[in-house]
Amino acid sequence: MRDITVFSGSAHPELAEEICSHLGVPLHPVRVSRFANDVIAVQLQANCRERDVFLIQPLVPPTQEHLVELLLMLDAARGASAARITVVLPHYAYARSDKKDAPRISLGARLVADLMVAAGAGRVLTMTLHSPQVHGFFSVPVDHLHALRELAAHFSRHDLSDTVVVSPDLGNAKEAAHFARLIGADVAMGAKQRFSDDRVVISSVIGDVEGKDVIILDDEIAKGSTVIELLDRLRERGVRSVRVACTHGLFSDGAIERLSALPEVKEIVCTNTVPPPKPGDKLTVLSIAPALAEAMRRIHFGESVSALFGTP
Repeated sequence: MRDITVFSGSAHPELAEEICSHLGVPLHPVRVSRFANDVIAVQLQANCRERDVFLIQPLVPPTQEHLVELLLMLDAARGASAARITVVLPHYAYARSDKKDAPRISLGARLVADLMVAAGAGRVLTMTLHSPQVHGFFSVPVDHLHALRELAAHFSRHDLSDTVVVSPDLGNAKEAAHFARLIGADVAMGAKQRFSDDRVVISSVIGDVEGKDVIILDDEIAKGSTVIELLDRLRERGVRSVRVACTHGLFSDGAIERLSALPEVKEIVCTNTVPPPKPGDKLTVLSIAPALAEAMRRIHFGESVSALFGTP
């Protein structure tokens, strides 16, 4: 694979190192500096000419800094005559800004997609977008992976004979149903209304959960307000145990501590699409580096990426 060149921004270099280890290629250095006026400058410190260049950068806090860094990496690779530039975007934070649900509101998901393409992105490889329509905001090919195989392989080690997968809302119900099929479980969902970033109300749970072992599945957990609200409804319905699973474990503002303190929560499972918090008694972090590495290999050699979605 001598024609592949991989760079990482500063958002999650540990994931990039693991991906390159699976690919068997080096992770090339990137020099990020600042001018006296606080402007960021980026230099890719390896040859890009006529190479298949991959830039790995999840958009995690400080999100705006990492976004500008990615845009400058794209511009640098394009200016260095890269044959093709693929953005490896394990977490697309702006995907939550995907609809006009208030007057005069911006659609950040589309704008940032346009910015990446304008800066030089020829392809995007991403993981578990907040909503599937965000895929269509890009004017270049997008390979949209999910972490359901990794999560299913983990939970299949447990007795799932009396398990229900619960989606916190209708928007994530399709993914929850897919995951439930993978592990041979039933599915239920919450009826959620969001009033602000940290205020949600779940009025009821649709489905049979009484006396069941529950797996709450969401795409990301930030402050954890949705999961905690859902747990209140599940407690009222008399569930036996709860495990929480997500792809993007952001866990801001002490969310992991609040969730771990709840006695009915037996385990919290996330992947390393974003830098994970410090391991705890209830936290399990699964690696998606092998899946991303295999997708990158398939993109490089022109093979099918959709084959990665088969039953584990």
